[in-house]
Formats: sequence, structure tokens, C-alpha cells
Amino acid sequence: MNMEFTDFYDILRENLNSYRGDYERIVDYAPDLFRLLSDLLQSRDIQREDRLMICAAMGYLVAPNDIIPEEIFGPHGYIDDVYLCSVVIDELAGRMGYRFLEEYWSGDEDLESVVEECISRTSEILGDKRSSVLEYTGLR
Repeated sequence: MNMEFTDFYDILRENLNSYRGDYERIVDYAPDLFRLLSDLLQSRDIQREDRLMICAAMGYLVAPNDIIPEEIFGPHGYIDDVYLCSVVIDELAGRMGYRFLEEYWSGDEDLESVVEECISRTSEILGDKRSSVLEYTGLR
């Protein structure tokens, strides 16, 4: 029995590929942010605490009943996921630098600019829900 498995990155990309709407630019970053976090786990330079933070963000991406569930809100449900991934990446950059993170980034745009835009836009959209996202994952 030959079964082909689909990578979670590809599932995210497929789910978001046809989305057109107000938050299209922001939610389209979700697959690349996921891939960056996933690839960073392969680095021996990532410390235990940072690994836990990365895993919390990755787990949040697949949690079915997070703060804004995709099952209910569709692509808009990725806004909180993008927020959390961006916050985690920004914290990692504060310790390791964006230059280090860029080695693992496969996106087309400058990583620091992407993270800044994602944090700014998702923070604006989420408002008070930001703290709920961080609490859900144990990061606050």
C-alpha cells in the first residue's frame, strides 16, 4: 500500500491559496512562518526555552479550538496564529538576530519586514484577544 502524505506546510498553503479578502496578505504568511519555525528546530543553536516557545506556536497552528478557530471563521481564523508565530519569531530575533533567522527563512520578502507587518496588522485586528492567545499557549 503506497500512501502519499501531505506536509502541514502544503496543507496550509492549499487551504489559504484561494482566499481573497481583507486579511489575505496577512494570512498568506502563515505557511512560511510555520516552515521557518519548523526549520529552526533543526538548528543546534536553538536553546531549550526557545524550542518550547517554537513548539507552542506550532501547536497553536494545529489546535482546533484556539482563540479564533479556522473551522468557524475560515481563513480569518489564521490571524491569531500569524500573530503568535510573529511574536515568537520576533522574540527569537531579539536574542539571535534576524540575520541568523534569515538563514532558515524561505519566504520571498525580508523576514524582519514581514514580522513587523504581521505583528502590527494582527495586533490591530485582535486587540484585547492578543493576551488570550499568549495565555492559551502558556507564553504569558
